[in-house]
This record gives sequence, structure tokens and C-alpha cells, in this order.
Amino acid sequence: MSDYSIFINAVYVLCALLFIFGLKLLSHPSTARKGNLLSSLAMLIAVVVTLLDKQIISFEFIVTAIILGSAIGIFAAKKIEMTSMPELVSLFNGVGGLASLAVAYAAIVSDASSRVFVLVVSFLALLIGAVTFSGSIVAWAKLSERIVGRPVVFKGQAIANVLLIFAIATSGYLLVTQPEVTTWHYIAIGLALLMGVMLVLPIGGADMPVVISLLNSYSGLAACAAGFALENNLLIVAGALVGASGIILTNIMCKAMNRSLVNVLTSGFQKVHTSEMKIEGEIKPLSPDDAFYVLEAAQSVLVIPGYGMAVAQAQHTMKELQTLLENNGAEVAYAIHPVAGRMPGHMNVLLAEADVSYEQLFEMDEINPRIEGFDVAIVIGANDVVNPAAREMVGSPIYGMPVINADLAKNVFVLKRGMATGFAGVDNPLFFKPNCRMIFGDAKETLNSLVRQFAD
Repeated sequence: MSDYSIFINAVYVLCALLFIFGLKLLSHPSTARKGNLLSSLAMLIAVVVTLLDKQIISFEFIVTAIILGSAIGIFAAKKIEMTSMPELVSLFNGVGGLASLAVAYAAIVSDASSRVFVLVVSFLALLIGAVTFSGSIVAWAKLSERIVGRPVVFKGQAIANVLLIFAIATSGYLLVTQPEVTTWHYIAIGLALLMGVMLVLPIGGADMPVVISLLNSYSGLAACAAGFALENNLLIVAGALVGASGIILTNIMCKAMNRSLVNVLTSGFQKVHTSEMKIEGEIKPLSPDDAFYVLEAAQSVLVIPGYGMAVAQAQHTMKELQTLLENNGAEVAYAIHPVAGRMPGHMNVLLAEADVSYEQLFEMDEINPRIEGFDVAIVIGANDVVNPAAREMVGSPIYGMPVINADLAKNVFVLKRGMATGFAGVDNPLFFKPNCRMIFGDAKETLNSLVRQFAD
């Protein structure tokens, strides 16, 4: 091995270490930004070194591509609202899949006489990359409401999916055995793209957090397969890290909903069960004016955000109210459920944008033992994640799902537009509890009203 090869491998090892360390930093909101920058730097070094090592394109093209990619990234970071971050993440997952697809296709057509192993892993990279790309586009369209968010199913869809899988397997066999026939390449790509669409269409919008993390895992697996095709160790390591972390996150999200991954992926083909159990109690509406007097006397306040906060874009107003409550002598904390929002960490991102301290954000398992000590719990646009039916109603569709025990607080204020059920399609007994008050209307307007009263 030449000194040059040793140098290249040493750089790859360094980049791999930076990836691992960056991934570790991403595990906590307070260090996530550093982890992202570190991982980005490692990828930049890896790309530049690889392109220069293989002499794929000229130095001028490398610099141009870096500048162009950086410009797109800066534009997205500055232009995209935090409430639209799930859509952006879906698109980025899709771009990752498309990149792996392109690399795999290039590996196949560049040398049709490649050994079987290279052709097989190239086909796998092509397949997973195409599924990731088209599936991410559908997820983006659902999240951005360009298509309906509900499950899209049709008669015979399950049979169609089985036939599609058989067709993909056949095209893969023909591609590996007859790589010189470009027709098989196009057929395999087309079928894989169709498979991505068929996989995501039957999944409802409420399950998009799981879908996003799963597609992220797919993009990593596609990159890993492409690494085997190119015999690039760093790409194998990076892809494996992304794939493994995505699978772990997907598993966490499924556990948070007390559902299996198979259940999520086939949710569109299942009937939504509703609980017929009688809920005793009555709804007790409360005006923002009356809520102010309770909050003014409160010594501790727990905020439980949900997707409704993102829709109302109420995070900044909540931060204003938090500051006023703290100036009034109250402790303010935030309880974050793993599946609150439209993507993993959605609530954390929104609150970070509003400059809420990371030290005030608590995961469900951390906050639940403390909830009984809070004077007021403010639920903003959350439903299923605070539904006590998960603990109390054995026959409920969400029974066993870990939830934030908001009902155990001394007082509960629920900011909600109406009495619509969550994705599970079941009523929420919390709304009927004696300690719960419903503040109907736009969450941002309600919070603004409270802010004005504190300011006066």
C-alpha cells in the first residue's frame, strides 16, 4: 500500500470518527447543532477527498458543486419556516435516496461485466434509493397538504403490491444476469419508484413521524449498499450509521404509540376502531380572562405542546407568556411526547426557534413522575398524547400507549379549536375531568390574550 493510499484511508477513518461523534451530539437538543456541523464537515471532507482521489471530475467542478449545494442549503435554512420543517426533512430524505440511485445506476452502466456481488448490491442501492425518493415525495406532499393526508387505498391494492414486489424481484434478476440490457435498468427503476409511492400512500398523515424516520433509515441503507458497490469503506460506515440510527428512532416512535411498525405501514388497510365506552363528566369551557386569574396565582406551570401549536404558530407567543409567568414567580417547564408533531423532534425544533431553553424541555418519562406537583398544565393542540384512556380504558384503541399524564396536574387548561378527536378516533376523557377546563379558539389568539392581561 502506497503512502498516498494510507493517507486517504487515514482521512476516511477521521471522517468516520467525526460521523460517530456528531451522531452522539445529535442525541441531545443542546448539542444537536454542534453535532450537525461536525457531521457536515466530515461529509464535506469525505466528498472532496474521494473526488480528488478518484479523479472523477475536475477541481473546478468540485468547487462549483460545493458552492451550489451550500447556496441551496442556506436558502432552505433561511426561507423555510420551522412549522414546515417536516416537509423539508422529507425532501432531504428523498434527495439522499436519489443520490444513491444515481450512484448505483452509474456503477451498473459503467461496467456491465462487473461481478455478481457488485451488481447485486448496486441493484439493492438502486431499489432502496428509488423507494426512498418516491416515498419521500409522497410524504412531503401529504405533510404540505398538496395531496390528502388521509390513507389512500383502492380495491385490490394489497394484491397489486404483492404483484409489484414479484415484478421488482424479476427485474432485479434480469438486471444482474443481463446487465448489458439497459431496458432492465429502466424497468427496475420505474418499478422501484412505483413501490415507494404504493408504500406511503396508504399511510395517514398522523403516522408521518414514523414514516419520516423510516425513510431516513432507508436513505442510509441505500448509501451503505452504494458503498459496497463502489468498495468505499467510508460510505459503507456512514450509510450504516444513518440506517441504524433511523431504525432505532423508528422503533422508539412505534413504542411511543404502542404500535408495531407493520401496524403503521398497513394502517390504511385497517379499520379505525372507536371506543364505545361511556365517558362520564361534562365539558367545562373557560375564557382566557378567567384562565389568567388561575395562572397569575400559579407557582408551577407545565406546557404540553402538540401539532396544534405548530399549526397556530403559537410557539413565540407561548415563550412570551413563559417569560411573564417566570417574572411573576412561577416555574415553567415543557413536556415533550416522542410523537408530538409531524416528525421526530418537531416540538423541540419549534420551541428552540422561540428561544425556549433546552433545560426546560423534559421527555415524557422524566416529567410524568412530577406532574402531580404542577399547579397548571397547559395543553396546546395535543390530543392522543395526553389521553388518559391509554391508562384507564382497556377497550380503547390506544390502551397501553405511553402518554403524558396531564390529567394528574392540579388544573388542566386545554387550548383547542373544537372537540374533534385525534388520529385514534376516540374521545379524550381528559376533557371531561373535574380539573380540566377547555379554552376554545385559536391557540395563538388565546395565548396573546393571556399575554396582554399579564402585561397590563
